[in-house]
Amino acid sequence: MKKILTQWLPGLALMVPVGLLLVTADESAELMAERGSVRQQAAEEPIAFVNVNVVPMDRERVLERHTVLVQGDRIIAVGPSGSIDMPPNARQIDGTGRYLMPGLSEMHGHTPVPGGDPNTEFVRNMMFLYAANGVTTVRGMLGAPGQLELRALAARGEIIGPTLYQAGPSFNGNAINSPAEAEQRVRQQKAEGWDLLKVHQGLTMAEYDAMARTANEVGIRFGGHVPADVGLVHAMQMGQQTFDHIDGYIAYLDAADKAIDMRRLDQIVEMTVRAGSWIVPTQVLWEVGVIGLGDIDQLMAMPELRYWPRQGVQSWATNFRQGQASANFDSELAQIHARNRQVVLKALADGGVKMLMGTDSPQIFSVPGFSLHREMQAMRNAGMSTYQILESGTKNVGEYFEAWDSFGTVAIGRRADLILLEANPLQGIENVSRRAGVMVRGHWLPENEIQQRLAQIADWADN
Repeated sequence: MKKILTQWLPGLALMVPVGLLLVTADESAELMAERGSVRQQAAEEPIAFVNVNVVPMDRERVLERHTVLVQGDRIIAVGPSGSIDMPPNARQIDGTGRYLMPGLSEMHGHTPVPGGDPNTEFVRNMMFLYAANGVTTVRGMLGAPGQLELRALAARGEIIGPTLYQAGPSFNGNAINSPAEAEQRVRQQKAEGWDLLKVHQGLTMAEYDAMARTANEVGIRFGGHVPADVGLVHAMQMGQQTFDHIDGYIAYLDAADKAIDMRRLDQIVEMTVRAGSWIVPTQVLWEVGVIGLGDIDQLMAMPELRYWPRQGVQSWATNFRQGQASANFDSELAQIHARNRQVVLKALADGGVKMLMGTDSPQIFSVPGFSLHREMQAMRNAGMSTYQILESGTKNVGEYFEAWDSFGTVAIGRRADLILLEANPLQGIENVSRRAGVMVRGHWLPENEIQQRLAQIADWADN
């Protein structure tokens, strides 16, 4: 199975530019007016969700027939319907029979900005795909030019999309050639205003330690992969906060192509809890894009592909077919690897390790926003409970980012990132896709408007 990883991993970081295309468009007056309306609505119009069933995600419960009042980008009141003083100019949204939950978060996403310009049609469409699916926060995990500007545009409401937290350019074996260079790069990224550091493969132990010590000194987080020379345990000891993709656990357990030593798994779960580390599983992407499992006809039939540029989708298909045709690919070993990832995920979740929802989109057959709903199904298939899954994309993310902002639950003072649903998400993870609308930082997007914009994006992607 190690040969399979060798075949697929080097191309993983390249899949984003291959599938993106330099698709740009001139700014139009219509789009400028659209962005202006975001700021105007959030600034002037209180919005009340009336007689709605609130799923606050502070614990597993439903607050029936409540009113949630939003002013600007904050929730300013939550209480039983009839108990809230309604501003005379409030826009009221009927929540009868519906459910209101916090917005979801993509904790290993990408926000590519081709050419470094965040004001292109491609970037606006990508950001809207996240928001349209209830993804109101994205932790971007591969820094590049233009992303800090995109973060600012989204925060000001000039682009409809999630709140962004951006990792700087990757720390990897090609970018870093000495401990001194690692230290200098940490200080540079901190000064530039990146939110965290992204760890990739290839760092030596000395380079990794220099990065970690400097990051801890200057107060910037780091997360991502586990370099082979470093190892999972040492990375925990040095303070790496998130371990993304579970590949470090598979390597630690030597479980890519053989049965898991369950005693050793129990030990590393306990160690993870003690270290206070967080896990971002990215199950679907890893199975399809790294391990190489899947049926190309079924993948090409995914309905959300119509929202991604045609040439990009064809690039994904070519990469996938080439991977499965490789002499290094072994379907039986790939299936063992995939099953072991499920076992590890469930053990970590049940053992009390904090989970953070993430998919690594956009990557091979992983369309922004839509991929999170597929990831939730994969987490359920691994045996996680519905509440554990929802918590990983809401409450847990709020805890992870509590030093930045207050969000992730439905409560007074929280950022107004919300999803209005037609059915109770606690009764079935599939209900999260039954939207009546999405609120992003106080801006309300009813489902009919979401569908209209998605239809426009589909037309754009087909050209």
